[in-house]
Amino acid sequence: MAGDAPPSLPVRLEDEEDHPRLLKLKKMFISIFKSAPKFYARAPGRVNLIGEHIDYCGYAVLPMAVEQDILIAAEPVTTPVIHLANTNPLYADFSTNANDIQINQTKPLWHNYFLCGFKGIKDHFSLDKPSGLNCLIEGTIPPSSGLSSSSALVCCAGLVTLMANGKTLPKVELAELCSKSERYIGTQGGGMDQSICFLAEKGTAKLIEFNPLRATDVKLPGGAAFVIANSCVEMNKAATSHFNIRVMECHLATKLLAKSRRLDWKTTEKLQDVQIKLKLSLEEMLDVVDEVFHPEPYSIEEIGENLGISLKELRTEILSQNTQVVTTFKLYQRAKHVYSEAARVLKFKEICVEAPDNAVRLLGDLMNESHASCRDLYECSCPELDQLVDICLQSGAVGSRLTGAGWGGCTVSMVPIEKLERFLANVKEAFYAKNDQGLAVEESSLFATNPGDGARIFLEA
Repeated sequence: MAGDAPPSLPVRLEDEEDHPRLLKLKKMFISIFKSAPKFYARAPGRVNLIGEHIDYCGYAVLPMAVEQDILIAAEPVTTPVIHLANTNPLYADFSTNANDIQINQTKPLWHNYFLCGFKGIKDHFSLDKPSGLNCLIEGTIPPSSGLSSSSALVCCAGLVTLMANGKTLPKVELAELCSKSERYIGTQGGGMDQSICFLAEKGTAKLIEFNPLRATDVKLPGGAAFVIANSCVEMNKAATSHFNIRVMECHLATKLLAKSRRLDWKTTEKLQDVQIKLKLSLEEMLDVVDEVFHPEPYSIEEIGENLGISLKELRTEILSQNTQVVTTFKLYQRAKHVYSEAARVLKFKEICVEAPDNAVRLLGDLMNESHASCRDLYECSCPELDQLVDICLQSGAVGSRLTGAGWGGCTVSMVPIEKLERFLANVKEAFYAKNDQGLAVEESSLFATNPGDGARIFLEA
């Protein structure tokens, strides 16, 4: 249940067949730290089936957890030091004072995501002397792939910090706390990743709604598989400005829409707020967008004039630190995407609930419309993603779209079960074997997935 804390499950590690990853992690932990871990935490990655770039605008999204995850073997220690090691030699060991957490936003290194989760719990409970930690981290989520490896690490670190300090939080509160905590690294996300990480349940996708946060089971239709394919173009949200510029464009579009309809624009923060205050449907909001905005980009001067404020006020009171140097913003396109994508999410859920005979085809159409909107209106795709989507559709998918922030990362495709084997072979041949870079098809590059479990603690029995 969403009101409960993440579960703690007893595990026996004597038998290598039952929990091979945990046993391997335990042995490596002992070789590094010369002592045994006291517990293990797991947090899954996720795939968003539909609803891209709308969670931070207040709108519902429809993700599911995947089997790929972050695992942490942890041991609380009496000294106020956090020691982090990673099973992947590409990620350097790191140590820091638990009482003085510094998170460098200019270099989003892997350990900073752990520190986000740690600091979030430390600050929430006002821990004067938080427990030190020895931690060994292992991840099977491909990095910078749009499957939420960074948020999974933040959530897993939050769970470890709770456990080490003898604290508990309900899943919903923990999800909201980890969502806020990830902003320490400079990413202004909306909370989808952390919510599905804690609220996921095996066998079902979730409609995640915000303000207040709640999750509703969405049973996906039988007869189709969801396949994730990695474009192998890495995109780190915290290392580029693309993501935060889109967040700001939606924020500015909110202000101008509110002002144009004589609402209190200063207190209207999200595009959903405008819809709620105007008491209009999402379809009617699309008409409002057409009336209010011109398709050409807005200069910063024009935005200031529209709001009746000076450039100085605009920069100091509205623009975020990482969008100060941006001089033009696309407001029409971003608002158009958000309202149309929010409508697609609700339609997707409705089709899953009503389960008509042609549900798979209808859901596939919505996924295709979503990708076109992400590509053309939100401009968060890239040539490799577009090529991969086309190949997936030509190989038998009824629907295919980018998933995650975009600008690289993965696609998710809906494939009729009877076409799955041929689909996988075709995509391997057409995208990976023929790609200019000669990409190798690893297990994590192309795989069918089912809805997985949420975050949990393992205690050795």
